[in-house]
Amino acid sequence: MTVLRKLVGQTAVYGLSSIVGRLLNFLLVPLYTTIFLPDEFGVLSVLMSWVAFAMVVLSYGLETSFFHFAAKEKNQANVFSTGLLSLALSTSFFLVLTVPNSISIARLLHVPENPLFITLLAFTIALDTLTTLPFAKLRLDNRPWRFASIRLVNISINIGLNLFFFLLCPELLKQGYSASFFTTIYDPTFGIGYIFVSYLVSSFITCMLLLPQFFKVRLIFDFVLWKRMISYGLPLLIGGLAYVVNEMIDKILLVYLLPPTIASTQVGIYSACYKISIFMTLFIQAYRYGVEPFFFTQSQKADAKKQFAKLMRYFVAFTSFIFLGVNVFIDFLKAFIRDDSYHVGLKVVPILLLANLFAGVYYNLSVWYKVTGKTRYGAYFSVFGALITITLNIILIPSMSYFGSAYATLFCYFSMCVVSYYVGRNHYSIPYNFKFIALYLSSAIGLYYIWYYLRFENNLANLISSFSICFVYMLIVLAVEKKKRTTFIP
Repeated sequence: MTVLRKLVGQTAVYGLSSIVGRLLNFLLVPLYTTIFLPDEFGVLSVLMSWVAFAMVVLSYGLETSFFHFAAKEKNQANVFSTGLLSLALSTSFFLVLTVPNSISIARLLHVPENPLFITLLAFTIALDTLTTLPFAKLRLDNRPWRFASIRLVNISINIGLNLFFFLLCPELLKQGYSASFFTTIYDPTFGIGYIFVSYLVSSFITCMLLLPQFFKVRLIFDFVLWKRMISYGLPLLIGGLAYVVNEMIDKILLVYLLPPTIASTQVGIYSACYKISIFMTLFIQAYRYGVEPFFFTQSQKADAKKQFAKLMRYFVAFTSFIFLGVNVFIDFLKAFIRDDSYHVGLKVVPILLLANLFAGVYYNLSVWYKVTGKTRYGAYFSVFGALITITLNIILIPSMSYFGSAYATLFCYFSMCVVSYYVGRNHYSIPYNFKFIALYLSSAIGLYYIWYYLRFENNLANLISSFSICFVYMLIVLAVEKKKRTTFIP
């Protein structure tokens, strides 16, 4: 329990930057949905989906590879230096390819009128890639507060610039302020381009804040070590690409599979409603930051498998609570999406929350192939999931639009969980107690449906019933955990 408490503490600190940052970014949703129509918001979502693909390709599994070899090698500095130089070279090559060809890439991505967007995003991707290993080293060195503070600076600058460009500048323009400095930096027709400017500036400052991490290590490139790191990381690259397919390809396929007259609008509605599932993804991201080093440091201990099983049970209990809480308070959360034209997509939120929950379960299950070094299985499972995602999107989008995408994501992650568990039993069997895991999940889903069919029109009555439903779930979890302690159920 001492080890678990330490993990919870580190997860909380790592989550500080993630949760606070994502929440602050979530608060930009009312701003974006007020300023931009669904089709403009759709263009933003599609471009950010391509950014996610680029980030996975350019990091090519080196973050997890760094954790793995830093724990095994005597000279951790060599591992960091070799990985950093590798990223610097590949990122430079990426910029040489993309920046001169921004016009062609813009046409390919259906934004031919704005090639500058591609250039801004290319430099942002490059800077974020270079900070991957410095951030990973902070996690390995157990410096969560330093990690969190730099992340929060990044987020604060990004949000501050968004408010400057989308609130202050238009207001000054209305009041007739037209100083040369102001007119030089602001053009009201640039629209969502200022979102990309904000990303670039905040990424640059983050890179500057991490410079001490770059300069602390003598730069040495160990070619033999590099080949081992690449060999370990390439399956993770394939798995990472497949993961991004599962997360992002639906928005891209919506553009290509729906009629051009409605495609961007449908993507915009889907993306805005997807934002409400942020509370699930926030916790999972914070959990991942804390738990990945934990997997490797605890794997050699005698009770490691019991610890991993216990983590899974607690994880499902908490994420099931998030699933229930977001759904029963949806009538209040939808206020963050200011334009009512987006609200037609709110029924997709429960599906997306459940899909993300299973994504988190799969991440817990992935411990077996990471600690045993059999990362190729992660690639196999992710490719398997990606094939399901692509196939179901192609089949379902023409008739169900973004609802088809949501169901495809849910089925994908559930299938990956099932396959990973059954294959993992033969390599690194962990004694998960699925009876209690299923009890927590089914309780949350059942209580949600009770609330849904008994919901009130009166806001106060609805609020009381929402709190009551969440309280009932907590009582169920506490009762089960108390029984486990008194009867020594594993």
